[in-house]
Amino acid sequence: MATILALDLGKFKSVACWYELGSGAVAFETVPSARAELQDLLTRRAVEIVVFEACTLAGWLHDLCLELGLKPLVANTNGEAWRFKNLKRKTDRDDALKLARLTAMGDIQGVRLPAKATREKRALLGYRQTLVTRRVQIQNRIRSVLLAQGLAAPRGHRAWTELGLEGLGQLARPLAECGPEELWRGELGLALTELGQVLGLLEAVENKLDALNKEDENVQRLQTIPGVGPRTAETVAAYLDEAQRFKRGGEVSSYAGFVPRLYESGQTSRRGRITKRGPRLLRKMLVECAWVMLRYNSWARRIVARISKGQKVRKKQAVVALARKLLVRMWAMLRDRTAWRDEEPQPRPQPAA
Repeated sequence: MATILALDLGKFKSVACWYELGSGAVAFETVPSARAELQDLLTRRAVEIVVFEACTLAGWLHDLCLELGLKPLVANTNGEAWRFKNLKRKTDRDDALKLARLTAMGDIQGVRLPAKATREKRALLGYRQTLVTRRVQIQNRIRSVLLAQGLAAPRGHRAWTELGLEGLGQLARPLAECGPEELWRGELGLALTELGQVLGLLEAVENKLDALNKEDENVQRLQTIPGVGPRTAETVAAYLDEAQRFKRGGEVSSYAGFVPRLYESGQTSRRGRITKRGPRLLRKMLVECAWVMLRYNSWARRIVARISKGQKVRKKQAVVALARKLLVRMWAMLRDRTAWRDEEPQPRPQPAA
């Protein structure tokens, strides 16, 4: 009799549910969320399929199932079936049982997991973004400390160069040497020290990414687009991964969360804001890149001008639309393995006199 093994994965412990397809009998077991324990669990009984949610542990567990000759199914938890807001009870056993029953009914929408090398690069890209966010937070803290003392806050990128940081360092003192009325100098010194550490980590991460990009044809191909730098190119290449898996541009837009929400009820049908489902970092990098492209790319300027119709209030919407169109064109470039082509509008034929 075929058996489904559903796993509700947690950081420290996981709940397993064996579900018999014929009789509907279930059995539960709780094990630590470690490789050795889960490997022992997977080899204990013969199962038809192993199903678990997409999460941090899903990558190595998926690879482990393939090594053991098992069929893994990674569940997409963004669907309506996973909304637990109105449930009166929600436990790990309930989650595992629900996962098993939905699999038995064929209602699980599977998620494709990329290769380990791609997952590792995505994780490094995410860590870089964390460092960038921390850098901005520290810079804002330094501005706040100076403004509280009636001093001019650093402005522009030159304020954070080596020369600019040296000037700020002249105002700082070791915290242990600061009197009660000069604690801000000690705080400034600590913030500058932390900023230097973050900048060092960020440089190490970007150097590694640059080395990887030299061997990645997809990243080099995307950098042929005017206004697209290495950070955007590497992010798009990592998340689109195998471009052939998307059949049309609409699937790419939906994957990145650039499609609008749809509201239909009776005679009412309207479109809302974009769904924002999918990789957040991918959307962020594309929107930032779209703003930069307005300086360097004539195609981008034409798109924004056409959508915004010259109205400032519609420019942000036009830039988001540009980011979506840019993603689709990048996908086409990766799919067809072609460089960027700036398509100039063709003049309309003049009517005969």
